[in-house]
Amino acid sequence: MTESITITDNRNGESYEIPIVNGGVSATEWSKILPGIWFLDPGFLSTAAAESQITYLDGTAGILRYRGYPIEQLAEGSTYLEVAYLLLNGELPTESQFEQWRHDVTYHTFIHENVRKRFLEGFHYDAHPMGMLVSAVAALSTFYLDAKDIFDPAARQKQIMRLIAKMPTLAAAAHRFSVGMPFVYPDNSLDFPSNFLSMMWKVAEPHYQPDPALSRALDILFILHADHEQNCSTTAMRVVGSSHADPYSACAAACAALYGPRHGGANEAVIRMLTEIGSIENVPAFISEVKSGHGHVRLQGFGHRVYKNYDPRAKIIKRTADEVFAVTGKNPLLDIALKLEEIALSDEYFTSRRLYPNVDFYSGLIYQAMGFPLEMFPVLFAIARTAGWLAHWQEMLDQDSKIARPRQVYVGSGPRDYVPIGLRSA
Repeated sequence: MTESITITDNRNGESYEIPIVNGGVSATEWSKILPGIWFLDPGFLSTAAAESQITYLDGTAGILRYRGYPIEQLAEGSTYLEVAYLLLNGELPTESQFEQWRHDVTYHTFIHENVRKRFLEGFHYDAHPMGMLVSAVAALSTFYLDAKDIFDPAARQKQIMRLIAKMPTLAAAAHRFSVGMPFVYPDNSLDFPSNFLSMMWKVAEPHYQPDPALSRALDILFILHADHEQNCSTTAMRVVGSSHADPYSACAAACAALYGPRHGGANEAVIRMLTEIGSIENVPAFISEVKSGHGHVRLQGFGHRVYKNYDPRAKIIKRTADEVFAVTGKNPLLDIALKLEEIALSDEYFTSRRLYPNVDFYSGLIYQAMGFPLEMFPVLFAIARTAGWLAHWQEMLDQDSKIARPRQVYVGSGPRDYVPIGLRSA
């Protein structure tokens, strides 16, 4: 039996049947019936802007899968570079495929000296690392002129490898500049997360070797943030990419979307909230203030646009936190976070509203324990999400997607005549 819906146009009494395909109905079919009438959907709450094979997300059931693989299994047994390959190619690599992929990414980690000396070092001394990253990614398009050959398979693959490889290098460089420390070159004897930690923290030692538990924890966090369906930054990547801009420009647009506090700043907001609460004793009063609705106090790190259940990534991060704190010592804010979660999850006010911890509730605690300043939180997000952005950009091109051009419902003034400036009233 074919699933469908029937609508009736009350203006003329005519009825129309529209098929439901893969959980959606075609806007093209609607437009045939209602020409010149648009669906008004601010924030795209009920609009699917793309068909995608990359990530499956069921927010009600708390399910997240990359190319069909449960996020729990990937976080348990995979690595970020393997997951990046999966997102981009649709299948997990064989041993030989992965070794070639790892080699190619590893040997694209260096950035052009002019990017560092003439571009990054031209920023003001207190520039935000994320602002530097947005600009630096866009600037890469001027260094790799073959980036505009987006329909040349070899050129496209090279830009994908460059972006995944160079994002940690640019991120670490932005941090080092912001704290007045010298640039550290990539160490290609290290794996992906360890290399990034080396570029972040190396001081004078001949060879920096991070704690394996911290490298693995960072790799897991990168896996969990690698993709998340049609979020704000991924949509920005696809929209800009639909104009056939080069991938660096599209990726810079995605970074800019992530720079916004409502997208990439959520885990920073959690840390600030926990710091303001101050102690476990203050948690009940804070919860009461949130429930009262007075003022502007919000429970950060709970609830999600898509998830109406416990975010599966949050469960994984909570376990990872224990492994990190065993090395770094417990983050003093952890006890406050645990108490906050305990009270909120036993309170009908929050459970009835389906407000459960999301990925941001614990990730900031881990980043902070590892020594990352708050300003680096969105930068870390961008490193991980680059693989997902590029997978969607590539998919969008392969689908020969139309250039993004949504319509609007006009609510402005009707026709009126121009009045010369001297005759206008105040």
